[in-house]
Amino acid sequence: MQIFHRSTNTISRATIFGAVFVVAFVFWAMAQIQRSPYVTYEGVVKPQPAPFSHQHHVTGLGIDCRYCHTSVENSKFAGIPPTKTCMNCHSQIWTNAALLEPVRESFRTDKSLQWTRVNQLPDYVFFDHSIHINKGVGCNTCHGPIDRMPLTYQHASLQMEWCLDCHRAPEKYLRPRDQVFDMQYPGPTPEDPVVVDGKSFTDQLSLGAALKNKYKLRTTADITSCSTCHR
Repeated sequence: MQIFHRSTNTISRATIFGAVFVVAFVFWAMAQIQRSPYVTYEGVVKPQPAPFSHQHHVTGLGIDCRYCHTSVENSKFAGIPPTKTCMNCHSQIWTNAALLEPVRESFRTDKSLQWTRVNQLPDYVFFDHSIHINKGVGCNTCHGPIDRMPLTYQHASLQMEWCLDCHRAPEKYLRPRDQVFDMQYPGPTPEDPVVVDGKSFTDQLSLGAALKNKYKLRTTADITSCSTCHR
């Protein structure tokens, strides 16, 4: 006597295989959400006490990164400029602009502006600006076209896979130290080679390999070790 309908086996197989695909889809969806701007804040402009434009100050006025980020070459933290740095100029220009009133109020009361961190790494990640600067990593390698941002946003995901892309092959990104703060650095080309120690380089990989030796980068195994970033 047949208890179950003949289609039961087919339904059972379809249900099992369907469950596998559903579980796989759920994991895929979770991975996509984890990489999305909803989680990483990539490309998201965060509210600030005053609307600071890197495009205006860097591209328009030609102000060097180090004028405001004074500790970027010798500290793990790039530094947030004190209000006095802003007032070096704005005590003379745009003195009555309404959008700069928070800056003037901060200067009058000696209370720091509460800027919102745009590029924020988790507490369990160790990052040192100075080591990257001194090894030839340009500002816009990580911060993107910040010189063209009317309002600052996070350029990259800042997730581990993004960091490891560089740590596994730093030669793809290294540049001469004197070009680190050049937002328009084009990289080497056959038409416009980069000269280092009297030798011309016409492509990025050969230049990067030479700079790895010149700047004494640690081995790939070292800089991809867990303890390098998680201390």
